[in-house]
Amino acid sequence: QVQLVESGGGLVQAGGSLRLSCAASGRTFSTFDMGWFRQAPGKEREFVAAISRSGGARYYAESVKGRVAISRDNAKNTVNLQMNSLKADDTAVYYCAARSSYVGNGFASKYEYDYWGQGTQVTVSS
Repeated sequence: QVQLVESGGGLVQAGGSLRLSCAASGRTFSTFDMGWFRQAPGKEREFVAAISRSGGARYYAESVKGRVAISRDNAKNTVNLQMNSLKADDTAVYYCAARSSYVGNGFASKYEYDYWGQGTQVTVSS
């Protein structure tokens, strides 16, 4: 088991930046691949970024590539999402997720992840 708590969301103007953090507790953090997803009102939860348990591999959705960077610190049990050049379309609740083992759906699938945080709201004003 692992518990995930997101922070860092808020209201920002278009073109601005935010840094989201996810703090993990419970089972050894370095045994989980980590992902960030988001869900806007009336839409499905969608993949944003993911990072392998060692941090050696990173994956990004096409919609955020070049504007977002995912990182992790296994010593501090945290995973971060640096978001730059924010757009109104980035407005959503952002969720941190943990994957304990590969089940065949790939990093971008929400069905791949075992544990989820409660989410943090990001609102980008245009």
